[in-house]
Amino acid sequence: MGKITMVALRTVLVALLAGSLFVQTVMVALLADDMEGGVLADRRVPILLIVVLGIATAQTVLVCVWRLVSMVRRGSVFSDGAFRYVHIVIGAFTAAAVLVFALGVVLAPGEAVAPGVVLLLGGVSLAVFAVALIVLVLRMLLAQAVAREVEATRMQTELAGVI
Repeated sequence: MGKITMVALRTVLVALLAGSLFVQTVMVALLADDMEGGVLADRRVPILLIVVLGIATAQTVLVCVWRLVSMVRRGSVFSDGAFRYVHIVIGAFTAAAVLVFALGVVLAPGEAVAPGVVLLLGGVSLAVFAVALIVLVLRMLLAQAVAREVEATRMQTELAGVI
C-alpha cells in the first residue's frame, strides 16, 4: 500500500471517527430533546440506546480498520494477530445488523412510523448482515494467505539448510 493511499485512508478514518463522536454526543442529545413530546416519546429510551450502540459498532470497525492498516504498513498483516481485528469487525457488523433489526421492531407497533420504513429497516439489517458474511469470507482468504506465508517460510528455511 502506497504512502499516499495510507495517509488518505487514515485521514478518512479520523474524519469518520470525529464525525461519529460528534453525532454520538451532540446529535443524539438533540434527538432526545426532539423526541420528548413527540409520537415516539414512549419508545425514546430504546431508540436512543439503539442509535448510540449502532454508532459504537461503527467506531469499533473504524478502530479495527486503523489497526489492520497499521499492520499492512508494518508488513505483518499476514499473521495471527490480524485475526483478532477481523473477528471484532465481523462481530461489530453482526451486532449492527441486530441493532437495525431491533430498531425496526421498536418502531413497528402503532401508526407512528409507516410500515414501509419498518420494512426498509429489515432490508438494511439484512444488508449489514451480508457485509458481516462478506468479511467472514475475507477472513477465510486471510487464513489461507497466512497458511501460505507459514509454508513459504518453512520451505525457505529448509532450502537454506540444504544450501
